[in-house]
This record gives sequence, structure tokens and C-alpha cells, in this order.
Amino acid sequence: MKLRIFHQTVYRYDRPVRNLVQSLRLTPSVFEGQRTHDWAITVSGGTRGPGFRDGAGDWIEGWTVRGPTEEVTVTVTGRIETRDTAGVLRGHRELIHPLAYLRDTVATEPEAGLRDLAGSVTDAADPLALAHRLSASVSDAIAYAPGQTEFHTTAAEALAQGQGVCQDHAHALIAVARLRDLPARYVSGYLRSTTEGEPHEAAHAWAEIHVQGLGWVGFDPANRCCPDERYVRLGSGLDASDAAPIRGIAAGQGIETLDVAVSVEEVERFQNQSQSQTQS
Repeated sequence: MKLRIFHQTVYRYDRPVRNLVQSLRLTPSVFEGQRTHDWAITVSGGTRGPGFRDGAGDWIEGWTVRGPTEEVTVTVTGRIETRDTAGVLRGHRELIHPLAYLRDTVATEPEAGLRDLAGSVTDAADPLALAHRLSASVSDAIAYAPGQTEFHTTAAEALAQGQGVCQDHAHALIAVARLRDLPARYVSGYLRSTTEGEPHEAAHAWAEIHVQGLGWVGFDPANRCCPDERYVRLGSGLDASDAAPIRGIAAGQGIETLDVAVSVEEVERFQNQSQSQTQS
């Protein structure tokens, strides 16, 4: 697919903040499944600082905004070409050893319910089959229900509720995979989830599990599939907080609110439709 991305986050403060420092993980990953044609990141009133590629292979750049200011807008626009690699992250260069992703975090801390769920998967012929079955078990245990959980909801809490969103599915899969000694991590990105041709709200998250002999493989329990050409990968981490596309610190006592708008549209389909209309 050839996709056009628009992602805008507006931060508002009820009192002016003196300055703002942000770390942005908003640049698409470099691997065989996607190729970036153009990509632009802007921060209103901001100054771009140095950028670097971290040990996980993600590109991170810093921005600063000097205040006083009551509003800051982060805008991402770009075009990217994707293809289906059956969820396998081929050609992605990184330095962190996979075993580092066996470490638990607050969001993925195992408890009785998660241990029972991890132990319920039996008779898997190999690690890849085990990963697929664990992902399916999470899909069955947590129904997709927007608005029922929050950013700080843990995997254990979402499992106890039996409902959540993609973040909760990813955290739960990461937790049960680690309980079965499979390194697992959280992935942030975008998803082109409709086929009608219109832009769609599509910030998304899924999990990657490291399978010996194959490498990192993506699993999306929220959609019961592995990432394909509809997915755009940005970056990864131990959990949602660690992999957040935007992290920042504001100097001041203002209360922060934010509005997020994300759309992903298939460029080639619109071009073909326009050509057909012209010819007719």
C-alpha cells in the first residue's frame, strides 16, 4: 500500500508554561516492510534539537519550545509505502539483545489472572505456534471496548475487566509471552483499518514476540492478526509509556489537556479513482 499519514497532537495549558522539552519517536522504522517517501515533523514555536537512533533501532529527535505559551501543536505528515511480511520484522537494525525484553514493567506485571492465562495454552508445537496461541487467548479474554480503560490501566486490570483497547491487548500479550519465556515488546504506529477510501482515526499499537530462528514477529490481538501492509511501524519499548511517540516535560504549573487527530489514507486508490473518472 501507498499511504498518506496525518497525525496532529495539540497540547493546551490553562496557565502559560515557561518552556517545553519533547522527545519524539514519530519517524517510521526502517525495515523491509516499509519505505518512507517523505516525512515531516513540525512543532509550533519549536526548535529542533539533535536526533539519534537508539539501541532498539528507533529514530528519536528532541524539540524545545520557549514560552510563555498556552498551546503547542505537534504535526506529522508523510507518505510511506508498505508491504506484507507476515508480521516478521526483517531488515531492522538494532543493538539491544532480545532477552532484555523479558523484563516486566508496572503495566505488564504478571499476577494470578495473567499467570493462569499464560498457563492455559498447551500443546504448542514450537515457539511460533505458542506465540500465535497466546495472542489468540488474549483476543478471547479481553473484548475490544473503547473508553473502558485509561492510559495507566495495567494488563492485569484490563484482563480482570475483560475489556480494553489495543494498548491493553498489547500489554496483556506481552505479559503472558514473558511468562512463557518469550521476549516481548510494545509497538506503536498506525493502522489503515478501513477499505472505503476515507481517512480513518488510526493511531494503533500491537506487540512483537521474539521467536528463536525467526526474529521479532508482530501480533495484534485487537484485530486477531499479524501486522500486514495496512500497518505502519514507528517504534517499540517495554510498554506503552516506554514506546510513547511523544514524551515531554513542561516547566510550569498549568494543567495540560490534549487533542489528537490521526488519519491514514491510501493514496494509490484515490489516484486510480481520479484517473477512472477522468477517462469516463
